[in-house]
Amino acid sequence: MISRTMQDALNAQINLEQYSAQLYLAMSAHCAGKSFKGFAQWLKVQSAEETAHAAKLVTFLLDRGGQLELKPIAAPNDDFGGIIKVFEQTLAHEKTITGRINALFELARAEKDYASEITLQWYVTEQVEEEAHVGEVVDHLHAVGDQGGAIWYLDSKMGKRGKA
Repeated sequence: MISRTMQDALNAQINLEQYSAQLYLAMSAHCAGKSFKGFAQWLKVQSAEETAHAAKLVTFLLDRGGQLELKPIAAPNDDFGGIIKVFEQTLAHEKTITGRINALFELARAEKDYASEITLQWYVTEQVEEEAHVGEVVDHLHAVGDQGGAIWYLDSKMGKRGKA
């Protein structure tokens, strides 16, 4: 059985993962509206990943006898600026998520909730990957700028994410 404190914390994270999915879907639409179909595809795949992260936590919560408590999800901003700004915001958001995951992990340790700690280890590792991947995109965008042919090359490269 999961503690009420851990249940509440996991529910908050589930709702945050769902917000992340909405945020990245809104960013995807923003990029598509600027004819950056590749960046839009990358963000759409990211949105789906965030939904999967939430679903994995839901399964874990229910398997432990917890109760799911979904909350209304705030609509994300719809004006993200240029492509560089979109991905800078994405990186900042991922860093926020990392902080939240780390806090959950610490809570699991404090409660000696080993099952939660083991499950959350996957999320800790995933956040290292998320920040590294988005950080690389930001670095590439800073290197090429948001004008000229190089950004369109990056756009085509980014569009391959999630495709066979």
